[in-house]
Amino acid sequence: MSFRSFLKQMEDVGEVIYIKERVSPIFEVSAVMQSLISPNTPIAFFENIEGYNDVNIVGNVCATRKRICDALGVTEDKLYEKIIEAMNNPEKPTIVEDSPVKEIIEEPKLSKIPVLRHFEHDAGPYITSAIVSAKSPDGGRVENVSIHRLLVLDERRLSIRLVPRHLFKMWSMARDAGKDLDVAIAIGVHPAVLLAAASSPPFGVSEFAVANKLLNSRLRLLMCQKVDAYAPAESEIILEGRISKDEETMEGPFVDITGAYDARRPQPVIEVVNVMRREKYIYHALLPGGPEHLLLMGLPREAAIYEAVSKVVPGVKAVNLSTGGCGWLHAIISIEKQTDGDAKNALLAAFAAHPSLKHAVVVDSDINVFSLEEVEWAIATRFQANEDLVVIHNVRGSTLDPSADMKTGLTTKVGIDATRPLRVPKEMFEKARIPVTRRAQKIIEDIKRRGQACIY
Repeated sequence: MSFRSFLKQMEDVGEVIYIKERVSPIFEVSAVMQSLISPNTPIAFFENIEGYNDVNIVGNVCATRKRICDALGVTEDKLYEKIIEAMNNPEKPTIVEDSPVKEIIEEPKLSKIPVLRHFEHDAGPYITSAIVSAKSPDGGRVENVSIHRLLVLDERRLSIRLVPRHLFKMWSMARDAGKDLDVAIAIGVHPAVLLAAASSPPFGVSEFAVANKLLNSRLRLLMCQKVDAYAPAESEIILEGRISKDEETMEGPFVDITGAYDARRPQPVIEVVNVMRREKYIYHALLPGGPEHLLLMGLPREAAIYEAVSKVVPGVKAVNLSTGGCGWLHAIISIEKQTDGDAKNALLAAFAAHPSLKHAVVVDSDINVFSLEEVEWAIATRFQANEDLVVIHNVRGSTLDPSADMKTGLTTKVGIDATRPLRVPKEMFEKARIPVTRRAQKIIEDIKRRGQACIY
């Protein structure tokens, strides 16, 4: 399954808009992408890139839940089930020897790639949609695939942000053995591969195998030519490189998922040693802090929260890592409450499943977790702080939270039980509803069709 086949699928249903005007990758592409953000953010296809004749740019590819569901071939109510099944039962992909990404094989010259500068204080051009794949230096017994921001330093070098997770562990293993770590950097991959790369299966489980399960066993991999790593065969462009065991440089500032600038810090350097690409390739631009960023990072964690809460509460209806919470720090969970205490168990399970989670709200199943007005109403009418507030002090939070302790990374987490107490009659907590007769329904529909207010 390819990036291009998905774009064609979305084009056929009217999800793609084409920008024919000449735009620069320096601030202009990101400005247009940001201007298009809405509840139904379209895919933006830029056909005329200043200074680049053999490449197009596409953005906002995975910017809506429905679009990600379409990519996986599932309805929204089956999305978590699909992700959880892939995480628990990964399947090894097929290895092939040839693909369209080998149409051009050339020496690295990173200035030939239209890498965006997104925000005014960015340290430089950043690759933001690439998946980075590597095998462990102990004979390749473990494979990891993850998404990392990559700062372009010069024609052959990138700086990579490594948080202390699986790729960092593999790089540390290589460094301790006195080796650089081979990596493949693939841009322009199917949304299922991006979603898998943003997930967190246990160390030792390849995210490529998770992606293959999501794609119903249709993922094909290609072995790189100059490094010991695999990449998706249908990629638009693949950079082969090595994360240096010795060289570091200051990385940042960069706008991350919170929409604020992340801190500058020393990070490892990648030397790019080979480039494979399609002759006229499509560069996938992912807007930092935009809806695509939030969904790709958040959806695997929503699925993890859903699975964890399902183990302690009989019925879980929905999970939302909210946009206002940066798709990362705030969760709203709706449950079928059976006994008092269920909501607090759900809160503790959610914090355990997603350690970066800072604030969580549990509501009854009659509350739509995607309507913040309904959630606020539930807090206003069903929550008492002296009974329903859970506060957890001095625990590890997210490094992306600028309010967390800068030295230790510790934070305070808050859980809100906004479910109705079972000891009180249910009717006291139900929102009043107006019966809608057939005639009233016809009038309402007529008003909506005309798009204007009428008095009958």
